[in-house]
This record gives sequence, C-alpha cells and structure tokens, in this order.
Amino acid sequence: MGKRSKSGKVILSATVAAAIVLVCSFSVRPPVGGSPQLVSIQEIPETGDMCYWEPVNVDHGEHATSGENNLFAAFEETSAHAAGESTDTLDIARPPVRTIRDTYPIYSSVAVDTQFNEVVLQDTNLFGIKIFNRLDNTPPGADFTSPKRVIEGPKSDLEYNNGLYVDPKDGDIYTVASDTADNLIVFPHDAKGDVAPMRKLKTPHRNFATAVDEEKGEVFITIQYPPKVVVYRKEASGDEKPLRVLEGEHTGLFDAHGLAIDVKKKLMFVGNWGNASDYKVAGTGKFYPPSITVYPLDASGDTAPLRTIQGSRTQLDWAAGMSLDADNNDLFVANDVGQSVLVFKETAQGNVAPARILKGQKTYLKNPTGVAVDTKNKELWVSNLGNSSATCYSLNANGDAAPLRTIRSAPAGRTSVKFGKPQAVAYDSKRQEYLVPN
Repeated sequence: MGKRSKSGKVILSATVAAAIVLVCSFSVRPPVGGSPQLVSIQEIPETGDMCYWEPVNVDHGEHATSGENNLFAAFEETSAHAAGESTDTLDIARPPVRTIRDTYPIYSSVAVDTQFNEVVLQDTNLFGIKIFNRLDNTPPGADFTSPKRVIEGPKSDLEYNNGLYVDPKDGDIYTVASDTADNLIVFPHDAKGDVAPMRKLKTPHRNFATAVDEEKGEVFITIQYPPKVVVYRKEASGDEKPLRVLEGEHTGLFDAHGLAIDVKKKLMFVGNWGNASDYKVAGTGKFYPPSITVYPLDASGDTAPLRTIQGSRTQLDWAAGMSLDADNNDLFVANDVGQSVLVFKETAQGNVAPARILKGQKTYLKNPTGVAVDTKNKELWVSNLGNSSATCYSLNANGDAAPLRTIRSAPAGRTSVKFGKPQAVAYDSKRQEYLVPN
C-alpha cells in the first residue's frame, strides 16, 4: 500500500527500499535419461551497500492508544537508516525528492438520507465520510462543492471503507471496512470531525456491501473472500457472533461484492466477480463469469441460489454496489469497469441482457462503484470512483442521459489517480515513467 500522509492522502515516495534477495548461480548436467539434473548451487557474494527499511515505531504519541490497528499510526514520518559493511547505522533525515499523490476524494459508496434530505459519500482516499445537501449541484465553472459535514481522522476508524447505509428513522450512518480493518462501524447522524464511532462490530475480513432488514432488525454484509454473506443483529457490537452465515461450495458465491435485499418478496441479491479458490490448497484458483445470485432472504449454510444472472449478454464487469427499486422490480448495478449502470428486472435469470443501461459521455459516469435508489424523490444516485463525484438521475433514466445534478469534489474533467493499494514501484528509464501496480 502506498504511504499516506497524516491526512490520509496517498503518497508514493521516490525513495525505494532495497530488499535482501538470495541470488544463486547453478549448473545443469546435460540430459541423461531424458531430463536435466541440477548438480550444484553456488551462492553469489553480497555486492555493494544497501538500505534497510525501518519498521514503524509502535508508539506514535496521541494516536497510539486510540487505534492500535488504525492505519493512521503508520502515517507518521520516520527516518531512513543507511547500512554499510559494518553493523553501525546512521540516522538520515531525508525527505522524498518528489511525491505523487491524489489530494482529492475518491468515492466508493453513496447513500441517501431522505429524512434529512442529505447525500452521504464514502471517501476511500482521504479516509472519511462527506455529507452534502441532496439538492447540491456543482456549477460547471466551480472546482468543487463543499460538504456540510465531514467525518474524518484517526478516532473515526475509517480506512478503506465501503457499503454505506443510512438508518431511515434516525439517520445513523453504517459503514464497513473493505480491506485493512475488519469491522462495521456506526456514527450518529450529526457526527462530524475526528470522532469515534458510537458502535463497532468485529466482522470477518474483506467486507464490501451492507443491507438492512428494518422489519427484523438485521444487517447483511458481503464478505469478498472466502465468499459469504453474514447476518447480524442490527444493534450488534463488539465480538457478537452472526445470526446466520451463507457460505459453501453450492452457494455460487465467488468473490462476493454487491448486495441488495427485497424485504417484501423475501429475496437477497449478491453480485459476484467470479474469482474462486480454496485458500488452503495451492493451485486451486479458478475464474468464473461474473454473476448475480439470488437467494431466499433467510438463506444460510450451503444453500444453492434460486436463480443466477450470468453470461456475456449481462455485460457485468466488476459489478460493485447494488440497490433495489422494489416498487418497479428494478435492480440497479454499478458496473465499474463497464463504465455503466445496469438495470435488471428482479425476475431476470440466466444469460439475459439488462432491461436498461445508463452509459455514455453525457452521463458523466467514471468507474461507478456505488448506487442508491431514492424512491421518495424518484431519483438514482451514483458514486464515481474515477472522477471524485456523485451523479443524480431520474429513476427511469436510460442510455446516454445527462445527470439531473452533480456533486463534484474535484475540478470538472479531472480523472482520479485511483491509488488503491500500490505495494511496489518500478522506474522505466527509457520512457522516464513510474510503473505502479495498483
């Protein structure tokens, strides 16, 4: 993961730590009996000096006690150590020559608070939640619209979060950690600044989406890998165990992401990217076509889906967040790499084309990863990971339809760097470019 500043911005330093690598030369005897034979291995002596990465000190002052698992503890600046042939080391205060970073929000999820007329956006770049007025509309010439409230800082426990949900009665905000932390956290409606969540629930690793059955008081969470759907009491906290878990070889769950539930029809919809393996057995990785699997709302254990939407006609491509318009039987899917929002009928099955597709230059969609249906105002909200925006459309929008309103947190036309978890960097001296696997 790229280093981040204290404010949570991704920083890619030009300083690269060398790794200790065992380099060997070997000789091979000519084939005897049809196969080569390794006859000797010789270790090559160490050459030159190298730099060692200094582990982050566990004591980081004011942040040390508030979150031993919080990434902000690792954002503190540290000194580099240079090592030569001797065992002595020299402390070097050496700032990076340059940094590459994205200083703008990246929005992974969106929720609409119809009671307070607000739009809630999850920022996975600056580790925060930003709340706007629902009717905000960034003018074409403006760089951004300022949020009315921001939840952000070490105490918030926000890291790579996703899966926003807003309680329709009291406006409480639910969000799950998708990567580095393993929890569901809840903030009161009026929370702002660097504040701790009012409730935290320990969950399995790699959460993605949430949905809530308000009638039964249950919260559903998709787990990406090993794929499953876990269901807790809505008010659960601490180490409370789930009420039930959907998982197993017959479920059809493969890298589970999006989630939507229909309480009236007693149905649950899960989006799958299709990556599969048994993490306990090497070499068992497989790739299945992406899919949406449908289950009874109370499904648990190794339950097979009632039906599956899957195939080339679906156009599913890294489908992320999902949301339901149950009144019109429409399932909305944020289709990240497909640069689109797909709309399927709830009864869809097999290799079926979407009933509608929202896609095109006028839509302003850029890597859409979150969708939220607002049945009260007959609107659809989309969070765009690729251009720091949220776009609002009519619920029946189709084709290359322009948004009714747009909330931008970056200048118009800007493409997000979209640093996710860069864990390495290489330099192409011929083209003078940095190569960063993301």
